[in-house]
Amino acid sequence: MATTRTKKDARASFVADAARTEDESSLTRRRPAERVSSGGRSKVWEYIALATVPVVLVLGNSMIVPILPTLQRELGISSLQSSLVITLFSLTAAFLIPVAGFLSDRFGRKAVIVPALIIYGGAGILSGFAAVWHSYGLLLAARALQGIGASGTTPIVMALTGDLYKDAEESRALGLIEAANGSGKVISPILGSLLALIVWYAVFFSFSVFCLLSMIAVLVWIKEPKREGEPMRIKEYLSKTGQIFKQHGRWLYASFWAGTAALFILFGVLFFLSNILEEPPYSIEGVRKGFFLSIPLFGMVTFAYLTGIVIKKNGVLIRWMMNIGLLLMVVALGLAIWFNNNLYWVIGLLTASSVGTGMLLPCLTTMITGIVEKAERGMLTSLYSGLRFFGVALGPPIFGWMMGISHRIVFIAVSLMSFVTLALVFFLVKPAKTVK
Repeated sequence: MATTRTKKDARASFVADAARTEDESSLTRRRPAERVSSGGRSKVWEYIALATVPVVLVLGNSMIVPILPTLQRELGISSLQSSLVITLFSLTAAFLIPVAGFLSDRFGRKAVIVPALIIYGGAGILSGFAAVWHSYGLLLAARALQGIGASGTTPIVMALTGDLYKDAEESRALGLIEAANGSGKVISPILGSLLALIVWYAVFFSFSVFCLLSMIAVLVWIKEPKREGEPMRIKEYLSKTGQIFKQHGRWLYASFWAGTAALFILFGVLFFLSNILEEPPYSIEGVRKGFFLSIPLFGMVTFAYLTGIVIKKNGVLIRWMMNIGLLLMVVALGLAIWFNNNLYWVIGLLTASSVGTGMLLPCLTTMITGIVEKAERGMLTSLYSGLRFFGVALGPPIFGWMMGISHRIVFIAVSLMSFVTLALVFFLVKPAKTVK
C-alpha cells in the first residue's frame, strides 16, 4: 500500500512539475516579445542619448567657424590667431583622448562622459566671459580646458555603443553616431550664425546649455552594462593594446590615417569656405553664410547614416563603400583645382567630397570597434578619435597658410592626400567577409 501510494505521489509530483515547467516555458516564450516591445521603445531613447554627445562635441568647433572673422575684428587678431581658437581645443582633446579611453575601460564609460560634459560646459561659460572681456589669452586657456572635457565625449560613446549593441545593431548605432556627428556639423554653422545675431559671443555661453541637456539624457536613458572581473593593470593593458597593433597593425594604421585625413580635409574645407564667403565678390554673412556652410555637411550626414544602415557587418560592402567614398573625394577635390572660381561649383564639389567622407567614416568605425573585447575597446577607439582630432586641429591653420599662396594650391594638396589615402585603404584594408 505504501509503495502504491508512493508511486501515485511520485506520478502526481511529476505531472505537477511538468505542468509548472510548461507554464514557465510558456512565460519565457512570452517574455522575449515583451522585452522586444519594451526594449524597442527604450532603445530609441538610448540612441537619442548617445547621439547628443557627438552633437555637443561637434558644436565645440563647427559653431565657432562662422564667427571667426568677427572674432578677428573684435579682438584685433590675425586669421592665424583666430584659427588657434579651434586648433588649441582640438589639440588638447587629441592628446588626452587616449587617457580618457583608459579611464573609461577601468572605471566605466559614464564615469568619464558625465564629468567630461561638466568640464566642457563650464569652460564654455569661461570662454564666453573671455570674449566679453576681449581677453585673447584667457579665451585660449578656456578653449584648452574645453578640449579636456571634449576628450571624454564622442570617443567614449563609440566604445559604449560597442558595449551596448552587437552585430548589425552595433553598425546601425555607430552609423547613427557618425550621422549625429555630421548633423551637428550641419546645424552648427546656422546655429552659430543665429546666436551671433543676439551678440557675437553668445556662441560660447551656449555650450553650457547643450552640455547640460546631453548629461541629463545620458544619466536618465543609458544603462551601462555591468563590468565582469577586475580591471587590468596599466602594464597589462598597454601590453594587450600593443598585441592588437602587432596583430592588426597593417590595416589599423591605414584606417587611422584615413580617418585623420578625412577630418583634416573636412574642417580645412569648412575654414576655406567660411573665409571666401565673406570676401568679395560674394560678401555673404550671417545666417545665409551658415546655410551655405551646412550644404556640404548635409551630404556627409545623410550618407553616413545610410552607410551605417547598409553595411551592417558585411566586410565586402564595407570595402566597397570605403573605396568608392575615397574615389569620390579624389575626383571631386581634383576637379576643384580648375573649378574653384565659381561658388556654386565649389559648393557642389565640396558636397560630393563630403558625401565620400560620409561613406568612409562609419566603415572605419565599425571595423575598429569590432576587433577588440569590451575591456580594451576604450583605448583603441580613443586612439582613433585622438588622431581624428589632430586632423581637425591641423586643418584650419594649414588651409589658412595654403590659401595665402593660392586657392589652387589648396585643392592640389587635398586631392593628392585623398589619392594617397585611397591607395593605402585599397591595398592594406581588406576586411573579412563578416566583420566582428
